[in-house]
Amino acid sequence: MEPFYWLIALAVFLIIEIITLGLTTIWFAGGALVAFILAIFGVPVLVQIAIFLIVSIVLLVFTRPAVEQKLNSSRFKTNVNSMIGKEGKVMETVDNFNEKGVVIVNGQEWTARSSSDDLVIPEGSKVVVDAIKGVKAFVSIAGTELKN
Repeated sequence: MEPFYWLIALAVFLIIEIITLGLTTIWFAGGALVAFILAIFGVPVLVQIAIFLIVSIVLLVFTRPAVEQKLNSSRFKTNVNSMIGKEGKVMETVDNFNEKGVVIVNGQEWTARSSSDDLVIPEGSKVVVDAIKGVKAFVSIAGTELKN
């Protein structure tokens, strides 16, 4: 009857992993699989539990970091605070009144607004990022300082 319980545990761990995608319970599913195989061969329950815990912890500690690093290597990390003070180029005229404007900063395209409401910044201008609010870069013409 023990193999059946390990099979249920395996299914529960897999379902939890599918729901959460946290790369945590998958390793316990691996431990449950090994314990299931041991139970089929009639290994005592205490040994099954011990092997389940050992395999799960070893997989969690040694494999999870490598798998996370592999999965996260393709993600592009941004640090918006590092954008402040960087220079960019206006790709679409920045006009707060008409709510339009696009700039390129560090190779990234940003929706842009002028730091000064009455300033329209023409396409092709060199700008500096004064602030980032949400997904918008607030910019001023390079060489001018923002006065609050």
